[in-house]
Amino acid sequence: MKRFPVILITAVLLTLAATCRAAPPGYRLMEATAASVNGEVIFLSDVSREACFYRCGAVPGQPASEIPLPEARRKLVSDALVLQERVKLGLGAVDNAALAAMTAVIESGMKKCLSPCAAADSGEAARGLATRRLMVREFLEKNVAVFINVTDEDVRKEMDVRSRAGAPESELSEAKIRSDLFAEEAAAEIRNWFSRAASKSRIVLSPMAGQ
Repeated sequence: MKRFPVILITAVLLTLAATCRAAPPGYRLMEATAASVNGEVIFLSDVSREACFYRCGAVPGQPASEIPLPEARRKLVSDALVLQERVKLGLGAVDNAALAAMTAVIESGMKKCLSPCAAADSGEAARGLATRRLMVREFLEKNVAVFINVTDEDVRKEMDVRSRAGAPESELSEAKIRSDLFAEEAAAEIRNWFSRAASKSRIVLSPMAGQ
């Protein structure tokens, strides 16, 4: 009987470990797959790390919150769709100064976090989160929300609606109304973009029973 090369055996073991939630007898689980987006794998450790970032309030612009692993996975899948689209469009890297500043904020948040999960995250993980958040934000602002146009007529109509509803003076300024309308339309357009992107993609979610 021929003996398989050690490299081949190792590759098989790692593949089994990456695709199984529970390793079969005689094997040690190295990593588990949580999802695949157009062939790009998201591991369970990625999902756990994302949940930890939110738990510690380290995600820029987001309050500290306890999110379940399926929700953390959904966020990573959405980000993967954006990052893959950036590659298709040949978009470049983010600004180094902005990246350094956001990384410092994330690292500071993780150092202050009392959750045990924070101790396992490195500076590399913080930089990865900062890179991802900046790339996603830039793409959505420049490639999705950029097409939104709030007209003066839209503002006047909304001002009339608010006035008749007895809204406070702070809610009736033109700048406030224009900002609110833009945010609403941007949120709707971004949801539509993700829906279209997901419909054209091959997204495979692995079972996460009990998570």
